[in-house]
Amino acid sequence: MASKRIYVQMRKRVHASPGQVLRVKDVARLLAEGEEESLENLPVFRFGRDQGSLAVVELMDVLEVIRRRNGSLDIESVGLSHTIVELKSRPKVPAAFSVALVWLILFVGSGLAIMNFHTDVSMKDVHERIYYLMTGVRNSSPLILQIPYSIGIGLGMILFFNHLFKRKFNDEPSPLELEVFLYQENLDQYVIDHEKAKQRREDPYGPE
Repeated sequence: MASKRIYVQMRKRVHASPGQVLRVKDVARLLAEGEEESLENLPVFRFGRDQGSLAVVELMDVLEVIRRRNGSLDIESVGLSHTIVELKSRPKVPAAFSVALVWLILFVGSGLAIMNFHTDVSMKDVHERIYYLMTGVRNSSPLILQIPYSIGIGLGMILFFNHLFKRKFNDEPSPLELEVFLYQENLDQYVIDHEKAKQRREDPYGPE
């Protein structure tokens, strides 16, 4: 009789509370013939407070639990070989206050950056020169150029970041979203490498 085949796909990232027991279904997706329900509820990992805010569950941990329950299964893994477990914690600072504080810092910082840039390149003198070339009149405050220019800076930033409050103009990711994505990918890889190095230090004769 042929052994049943089961496919295991590790989730990329999950959240857990301190002391929570993670089961197979929490860290992986299973595809099997009538075996999902009995295997998905098997405990795999307990997220303790001493593990910090991030931990890693390896594919081998899941396979070991499944093999222990039913050693006759033909198991095939698909995709990632690990799942990152993140501590689920309640924010201590109100969300509205955090957003307002970040908005204020970014507003002041970006305003100073723009003003310093304009001072470095003598933008005021450039506007005066353009106004003189177009009209033949010298004007120390060519508002007809400065006002549209200022509005254009704001519109350009909105289009560049592809966001106006919660609204997006298209489905393409903004540069900020790409940077956050790359940061998250690098952070995940660091956590994985750090956990593997930690395991090697604790068990120097274990498998690489």
